[in-house]
Order: sequence, then structure tokens, then C-alpha cells
Amino acid sequence: FSSQGDTTRNGSYFIVPAFSYAQETGPEFGVAATYNFYLDKNSLVSRTSNITLISTITTKKQKKINITSDLWTKDNDYHILLELRARDWPFNFYGIGNDTWKADEDYLDQTLYRLKADIEKKILPRFYVGVNTSYDNYKFKDVEANGIFESNSIIGKTGGQYITLGLSALFDTRDLTTYTNKGLYGRIKYAYAPRLFTHEDFNGSLLETDLRGFYPLNRKLNLAGQILYRGTYGENIPFYTLRDLGGDMTMRGYYLGRYKDKNYLATQAELRYRLHPRFGLSGFAGTGTTFSDEHKARFAPTYGAGLRYFFSIEHSSSIRFDYAFGEKRPGEERQSGFYLSISEAF
Repeated sequence: FSSQGDTTRNGSYFIVPAFSYAQETGPEFGVAATYNFYLDKNSLVSRTSNITLISTITTKKQKKINITSDLWTKDNDYHILLELRARDWPFNFYGIGNDTWKADEDYLDQTLYRLKADIEKKILPRFYVGVNTSYDNYKFKDVEANGIFESNSIIGKTGGQYITLGLSALFDTRDLTTYTNKGLYGRIKYAYAPRLFTHEDFNGSLLETDLRGFYPLNRKLNLAGQILYRGTYGENIPFYTLRDLGGDMTMRGYYLGRYKDKNYLATQAELRYRLHPRFGLSGFAGTGTTFSDEHKARFAPTYGAGLRYFFSIEHSSSIRFDYAFGEKRPGEERQSGFYLSISEAF
């Protein structure tokens, strides 16, 4: 709780126990941890790098592990993103499009293995270009018979695998990458998945565009905004490559995958107040939709508020407590969710 920062530029870490309960998993136990550090401690312009681990297991023997890293090398010459994910974990499937209903909820078992790497090189001040690759392997099992997952319009019901190769470009003037007070961020990423395995596996393109802006209103208060687009292109697209609405980063308040389709567009704004070096408050609102040729866009609202605890003043690294509300569909309860997360949403 001290308001004094560390002037030695040492790394900092934070570990929290994870616990939750859901009907499909039973009690869940695990750990979440993050380590923030400088790859070049001697440079005052070196940006904070971080490695994050989330690992849990349930009493029903379901398990997941996710390791991600965001690295900035000496003089910020290279920006490297890495992800390793393995999970044997169930999820709820509601159908495809943005007009799905809670009553159609279908319980699926999922096994996923993922490897991702993005490497970007600075070619101009604040401007990077790079390459990326990934490997995804999915397997699914429909636990509940005669559900919506058995629809003939759903491709990839048993799973599949694919490898992508792509390019990216990044423009980044943020003062801090962990808790940004001012600056701009714009990144576009393209990846192509050739047909390397079976004819049933994904063959197509993936596109992501992420635009963010941060503006200080005074010494403690700043305004942040984001516009995000994700698209999947190709013929006979498997459902596991479709874009999901919801989660703890954008469109908070919605179950991740409640709405899914070939395209996803969302925007959000956040008002952040740093009331103390260790504590902050946040209020946010936004809207988003999935869409395709088959399903027209239908923008849904999201809004909520949260508390921030900064476990490292030197790196402005935070633990985020958010509660968010979504829409209320006829005959259903209002969609909402509580989020305990490491780092800011954007």
C-alpha cells in the first residue's frame, strides 16, 4: 500500500489464487501470476515487458494453462508477442449470429492446443512491421444430444487444425504500455492459413485491426477509447475460427461466444481516475456486433465500472476488478459479468 515507487528499475511480480464455481465445471482452483520487467534496465526509454500465467484445474478434472508474453527488447527495437495455450475445458454454444438465445445453450467439451508468435521490428520512430505465425488444434464433443450444435449449418463439429503465416504493422506513441495516460496505438494484422492438413480444416484468411487513443484530462483523470475489428475470410469456414463477442477485454458483460460470426466490430470508451498511486477507479461503456452476409449487424450495449489496484508503481501494473452489464433480451435476464483480471482491458 506504500505510495513510494521502486527507483532501482527491478522487475515486479504478483501472484493471486484463482477460485470459481460453475455448474459445468464444479469448483475450480488455480493460480494467476504476472511478472513485469525491463529487458534493458539501463535504458530509461525501455518499455515494460511482461509474462503472464493462468493455470487452473477443476474437481471434474478439466484443466487449462495459458502463458503469454509481451516483450520489448533493447531500445524498443523489437516487439515480440508469444502465447502458449492448452485447455481441456467445456463451454456453452448458442449458435451462429447475433440473434441467439439463452434457451438454445448447448454444452460442449473442448480440447485446444495453441502456439502463437508475433515479431515486429522498428523501422521508423514509433512504427513497426513484422511477421506472425500460429498453430491451433481443436477437438469438440457434444455432451447434450439434440441441441443446436447438431445443426447442419455448423462446420467443424469434431474439430480441426491449421497453421497461419502473416504480416503486421504497428504505430505506437503510448507513454506507457501497461496503464496508458496519453498517446495513440494502431495495429493491423493479417494471417493466411493454407490447406496443409485435410480438406475439412480451415483454409482462409484472418484480419485484425485495433485502434486506441488516450487523452489526459488532468493529472489524475484520463479518457481512453478503442475501435476493434476482427474478420475471418474463406469458404466453408469452421465454427471455431469465427469471431466471438464478449469476454474480459471488449464487450464486458457478455459470455465469450454468446454471439459469434465471421466478423466482429466493437468500440469502447473508458474514463480512468488514479485516485492514489496504488488505487484507481474506472467507468466504461461501449457497443459491438458480430455480422456476416447471412446475419446483419445488430449493435448491443455494454457498460460498467471497476476498481484498480497497482501492485507495481514502477511498471504501472494493475489488477482489475470490473462489473459489467450487457443487454436484456426478451424473456431473459440481463446479461452481466464480474471480472478479476491482470492488466487493463486496453
